[in-house]
Amino acid sequence: MRKVGVVGSGSSNFTKEEIPVETLLLESTKQVFDTTRNLSQNLIDGVIVSTNDNSKYLSAILSELTGIKPKIAHTVEHLCSSGSNAVISAYSYIASGLADVILVSGADKINNPGQVLEWDKTRGEFNHPIFWGSMLTKSHKRKFNTNDEELAIVSAKNHKQAIDNPNAYSHKSHTISEIMNSKSITDDLRILDCSYPCSGSTSVLLASENMASKFSDQPVWISGIGQKTNSASFAKNDLTELTTSVIASRDAYKMAKTSASNIDVAEIHDAFTVCELMAVKDLGFSESVSGADYVRNLFNTENRKINPRGGLIGAGHPLGATGVAQIMEITLQLQNKAKKRQIDGAKKGLIHNMSAAATSSTVLILES
Repeated sequence: MRKVGVVGSGSSNFTKEEIPVETLLLESTKQVFDTTRNLSQNLIDGVIVSTNDNSKYLSAILSELTGIKPKIAHTVEHLCSSGSNAVISAYSYIASGLADVILVSGADKINNPGQVLEWDKTRGEFNHPIFWGSMLTKSHKRKFNTNDEELAIVSAKNHKQAIDNPNAYSHKSHTISEIMNSKSITDDLRILDCSYPCSGSTSVLLASENMASKFSDQPVWISGIGQKTNSASFAKNDLTELTTSVIASRDAYKMAKTSASNIDVAEIHDAFTVCELMAVKDLGFSESVSGADYVRNLFNTENRKINPRGGLIGAGHPLGATGVAQIMEITLQLQNKAKKRQIDGAKKGLIHNMSAAATSSTVLILES
């Protein structure tokens, strides 16, 4: 199986403006061309678009807009983890020898239809993500005695870190008190406990080992992949553990021949504040069963190891772009190009991307 590396990337700003998906895709793709040496349209074998937008034939549309005539062109939709799944599709084509260079471009616009999973009747009338976020939070509080301040620390940390991310939706810091007193959405969640739906696009360029040096002196290699889907129905989920994330991370660590203790920087899917507390424990970063002490220590020491770009809460959450944006951030970190967000000496990074209350999870390990 051939090695596959990330050799280029680009991103639009994440914004509350309503922008056509085609425009967003074109913007981040143009950045890939502008910043990747020797890249020309005829060298790209595949174009994969990640989106939950209802537009059809977007991979072919993006190809035409950019002058690419690919062998492989299709769209990947998997709710919030569409982006990471699209990258794994591209990885598979290249690793198997079916392609050498593939562009993955993820995008969604604000109020996209992927925010609500209408098929899952177990959610009843509570089909908006805020309700499963509230159920996870209530269950975490009951089992681990988690308090509102511990949840607020997640938001405070990620909003603060997003200030140094030029593409982030939010560039405003919030005190723990402000977060705890922000508008209540449910009994257990305030508005600043939540990630922001928004418009945005991120693209990455993947290449085989033979082609990577043509485009970059610092390719970042995908060394581990883990995926797990339990169901689409939320009622089949464990409310106090991200079960699919546990399994996906185990498989990714095994493939990469590494462990959580060797990860220098991680992008975690903090759709709601409780998700980060759950993830740092379930991915193996925190020995604390609640994850709260681990995150509190990061915040108090200004350690950016988790979600240096601000996570979904600080950077915004355009569904189809999120997983790709996480991969772009880890790539920049491992190339020592993350500027003010940079983690010193980062050599191994992790991406954690999940869908619909962790009914499905994807984990990738990247190495420089």
